[in-house]
Amino acid sequence: MNAKRHLSIQTPHGALATPFFMPIATKGAVKTLSSVDLERLGTPIVLSNTYHLFLRPGVDVMARLGGLHAMMGWTGAILTDSGGFQVFSLAHRRKVTEEGVEFQSPIDGTKHLLTPELSMDIQRALGSDIVMCFDELIALPASAADVDAAVERTTRWAQRCKDRFEATREGSVNPGAQLFGIIQGGTDADLRKKSAEGLMAIGFDGYAIGGLSVGEPFEDALKTLDALVPLLPDEQPRYFMGGAQPHQIVAYVERGIDMFDCVLPTRNARHGHLYRFVHDDLSRPDFYEVLNITNAKWRGSTEPLPSAAGFEDELSRFTMGYMHHLFDTQEMLGYRLATIINVAFYLELFRRLR
Repeated sequence: MNAKRHLSIQTPHGALATPFFMPIATKGAVKTLSSVDLERLGTPIVLSNTYHLFLRPGVDVMARLGGLHAMMGWTGAILTDSGGFQVFSLAHRRKVTEEGVEFQSPIDGTKHLLTPELSMDIQRALGSDIVMCFDELIALPASAADVDAAVERTTRWAQRCKDRFEATREGSVNPGAQLFGIIQGGTDADLRKKSAEGLMAIGFDGYAIGGLSVGEPFEDALKTLDALVPLLPDEQPRYFMGGAQPHQIVAYVERGIDMFDCVLPTRNARHGHLYRFVHDDLSRPDFYEVLNITNAKWRGSTEPLPSAAGFEDELSRFTMGYMHHLFDTQEMLGYRLATIINVAFYLELFRRLR
């Protein structure tokens, strides 16, 4: 199987060659890295979080600052999620209705109602280049009836999102933004088809596959993609939402997926887990390894750190023994260097895939 594609997605902040990876800038920053660091790493796009930026600093502040690009000092592209996954994760603090999702802020306990229209308004204020529809995500396993109901609601919400998105195009921070629909349906091939067909009937600039990477077996995700991807338009991008290990990403790209985000490189960096290539054959799942810098074996090691494009001069000064010391003493420099190494690894993986 080799359905790997090469598209060029045009955005107001540059062209994006597929397949590509989006580092997670949840609250307007990739943890421990600045926008200058991201430029040195060569990433053309980051992903930020509508829900978190809605709570802090808020839509009014974002509008006053001129949008997320201006606030971050970032000249590349930005994709913002809709907030659907975050309110899904607040199971004990939220209530889903046809109007939207009512939830209680974990910050100060205030109540909010996030609707498809408000999600569009927030993302318009952020000025993102790729805007995601507000969808209903449910935990798996779930009954077929519950998954079907979520698919139906996601489609209805998608129409409301598109209506609001088009109505607010003029005068927005980024009138050239694109809108992506999100396909739901769990691991049920028929429901995935139903969701995709409903969204394609509405018409979007791209299509995301949501509701995976939420605990289902890897093999089930592959079967879902095998059934779903052939139904999607060839000329429009396909976005796999959520985390994936490097060898899983290779399998997804082989099935025709174009866009990815993942918390693993930054989250694992903060736990001292460093990604490193072992060999160049991406068809073998052992093409990489994950090193635990907190292991005692690295104490006093003179082995060099894994490389990172754009940071060769900086990283060449340090050893694995020094990195072990930084984590052992909880020095912030260790978290920054580990994040640089891991984000660079993921970006290099996608360069090799392209």
